[in-house]
Amino acid sequence: MAVQKLPLAKALNESLRKALETDPKVLIMGLDVGKLGGVFRITDGLQKDFGEERVIDTPLAESGIVGTAIGLALRGYRPVVEIQFDGFVFPAYDQIVSQLAKMRARSLGTVKMPIVIRIPYGGGIGAVEHHSESPETLFAHVAGLKVVTPANSNDAYWMLQQAIQSDDPVIFFEPKRRYWDKSEVDTEAIPGELHKARVAREGTDLTLAAYGPMVKTCLEVAAAAAEEGKSIEVVDVRSISPLDFDTIQASVEKTRRLVVVHEAPVFFGSGAEIAARITERCFYHLEAPVLRVGGYHAPYPPARLEEEYLPGLDRVLDAVDRSLAY
Repeated sequence: MAVQKLPLAKALNESLRKALETDPKVLIMGLDVGKLGGVFRITDGLQKDFGEERVIDTPLAESGIVGTAIGLALRGYRPVVEIQFDGFVFPAYDQIVSQLAKMRARSLGTVKMPIVIRIPYGGGIGAVEHHSESPETLFAHVAGLKVVTPANSNDAYWMLQQAIQSDDPVIFFEPKRRYWDKSEVDTEAIPGELHKARVAREGTDLTLAAYGPMVKTCLEVAAAAAEEGKSIEVVDVRSISPLDFDTIQASVEKTRRLVVVHEAPVFFGSGAEIAARITERCFYHLEAPVLRVGGYHAPYPPARLEEEYLPGLDRVLDAVDRSLAY
């Protein structure tokens, strides 16, 4: 078995390399993805090995990048677009929502849109607004788009492979604060379906549901709670749209309590949809209201204040204690 321990960023690089080797129709495009290898070096070395026609440095024009990718997809290519930072995607939002998301439905399914848009997202790296945002809900709300995010290196490798192979457009959010976290990658064993949630830690007293950068935080919360005799189950949601409610429901029917955690603001966040659906499905199983922990409904703060803004160990543990107190 080809198992190795890799940082999440390197796992993404290896996944892109594999995709370029496997399918000549796969292209990578974006600002500084070629000679520089991307601002986070995710595409490092790929232009050197595959050439400027496969790994394409584009102008600084996100709308143009995505619009060009749509044209390439119509001609049978599989473009993988990199947006440098989460807050830079909005010039391309019109192309994504008005064209990319609707093309398959508009053509009654005859036109494929195999485009992956990679977006580093979230805080925790000491950057400022436009570099530390969590806009996943804005895309999950749009019918026709799939929205996924890995939490570890193995998922980063395989979920990117699966996203590139999809004939539907996939918004692929990468937790930038976890780029340098190492974990094992098995390049021969697919971990599961792209849109299936995963139980990251078994427990019996309460379910923590999270995705992307907050999965590690929730695992740390579960470990801390275990020292106090509390058994916490952690569900890695993985796919925000479509959302695997069945896995979360099965966990909540066992634990009877749910706390949802994400970096994005709680107000109209993806946790609200999870809370509503699980309340509908598990009303007679719940022993406490579903609680949510997330960022505040405010523009992202200066870097020195981001740890106050982002949900951390203490805020999640507080929600756990409040839920268990019912």
